[in-house]
Amino acid sequence: MCSILGFCGQDSEYERIKEALKKTASRGPDASRIINTDNGWLGFNRLSIMGLTEAGMQPFLYGGKNTLMPSVTSDTEEIRMDGSCEIVLVCNGEIYGFRPVREELIKKGYTFASDSDCEILPALYREYGVEMFGMLDAEFALILYDAAENSYIAARDPIGIRPLYYGVTGAGTYVFASEPKNLVGLSDKIYPFPPGHYFKDGKFTEYRDMSRVVRVNNDDMDTISVKIHELLTEGVRKRLDSDAPVGFLLSGGLDSSLVCGIAARLSDKPLKTWAIGMDIDAIDLKYAKEVADYIHSEHHEVIISKRDVLNALEPVIEALGTYDITTIRASVGMYLVCKSIHESSDIRVIMTGEISDEIFGYKYTDFAPNAAEFQKEAEKRIRELHMYDVLRADRCISVNSLEARVPFGDLEFVEYCMSIDPEKKLNRYGKGKYLLRRAFEKDGLIPESILWREKAAFSDAVGHSLKDDLCELAEERYSDEEFREGIKRYEHARPFTKESLMYRDIFERFYPGQSQMVSDFWMPNRSWKGCDVNDPSARVLSNYGASGE
Repeated sequence: MCSILGFCGQDSEYERIKEALKKTASRGPDASRIINTDNGWLGFNRLSIMGLTEAGMQPFLYGGKNTLMPSVTSDTEEIRMDGSCEIVLVCNGEIYGFRPVREELIKKGYTFASDSDCEILPALYREYGVEMFGMLDAEFALILYDAAENSYIAARDPIGIRPLYYGVTGAGTYVFASEPKNLVGLSDKIYPFPPGHYFKDGKFTEYRDMSRVVRVNNDDMDTISVKIHELLTEGVRKRLDSDAPVGFLLSGGLDSSLVCGIAARLSDKPLKTWAIGMDIDAIDLKYAKEVADYIHSEHHEVIISKRDVLNALEPVIEALGTYDITTIRASVGMYLVCKSIHESSDIRVIMTGEISDEIFGYKYTDFAPNAAEFQKEAEKRIRELHMYDVLRADRCISVNSLEARVPFGDLEFVEYCMSIDPEKKLNRYGKGKYLLRRAFEKDGLIPESILWREKAAFSDAVGHSLKDDLCELAEERYSDEEFREGIKRYEHARPFTKESLMYRDIFERFYPGQSQMVSDFWMPNRSWKGCDVNDPSARVLSNYGASGE
């Protein structure tokens, strides 16, 4: 996980750019570099994952068909473009299958200085221009300066797994960065860069929409099972490719257990897995250990207390840049387990189980009145992922100097699963996510009891007391009158509980006036019968059942 920054004009100076880039040093603690393009600045903080040598350091400078690496140290310092330089690029990303692409580019006369996957991007741009974005199998956010056109281009992957934000200065200059904290003080308003888009010449253009289904797929159940199995397995296989050590978050739920089970089958040595739970009422720890014992992983448990939860609240909100209730609740546990991984191991890459829910359904989507409504809700969740679960995974992991990899976000996997006839995805089987479970019931990758276990939301499964402790803190912080007066301060995404007001007040201290970075609260679809609730936790739904056991 790295961080990038692009200031696309001349109304700034080096020291200001340096300070902005420094705010996300945790994303790239290995080295930093800033280049003056003569028409702005590009900055990069590096976390070395692929191509670990100095030659893999960015920005990448291209002149002709040769990579021109400036001779500078790894410390943050200003450098200037060589006069022969044509393209400058910074990218936070993983480009899957880059080696055969690089071989094809070498045949066309390109040379490369490192084993970095991102080094192929300037060459691809020279060959294909902005059309290259639709060709990438990747999780990425990038900023590119085209010297010949004297223009900046920015782009983000179709799901938004890698973060990118933008703003505009008072002089009309566009500014891009990995996190909103980089842009505080540079732009009055900060916005998430839309996934699946590229920016050029002041205009955002969509190149891929993962929520849009061009044709409904009518495969039979056996074919669906085979395809889901093949595509998810390949999604994990791709993400095991790393020059730095890989670890796994293992909650004991279906999604993370499947990722670990697949990876264990593909790996020639034991996985390193981590689980987290409260000290008084952890739900998931026993299930995570059951999976870990089954796949023979080197397993670690992180036990946290009420004090840990409350002490983590403000750092979590500062890292996230959100006020959303469920995102914050779920992030506390994830932040603390990643903090432990960073402090106690050499792991640099973390594999997670996010995005499965958006595709196959949550507890609340059992209440969808029909298949069309189920599909509409899934499309909405995929479009908004970058503001919620994906944001949580990115920030909790990256703030601890680790890189997130999300197999359920594999583009081919998502595209196929979104196209499945929604009639088959509705929960008419007495068990949510039936298609996913069915796809893996034959090969015994994980215990059968885990494969068919009821879903529990991560924040609840860490321990019901985690959510209860946060609500209790909010009750202590605001009287009823203070709550009624406090919510009047906010028009957009107005808080509706004391807990949500507490989160919003903390958010505003770090990101004053920037609530537009998140569209609204992540909540069940209140228009559906059974979902008109005032709390995002599945615990308040009538079908929660055995999820908390």
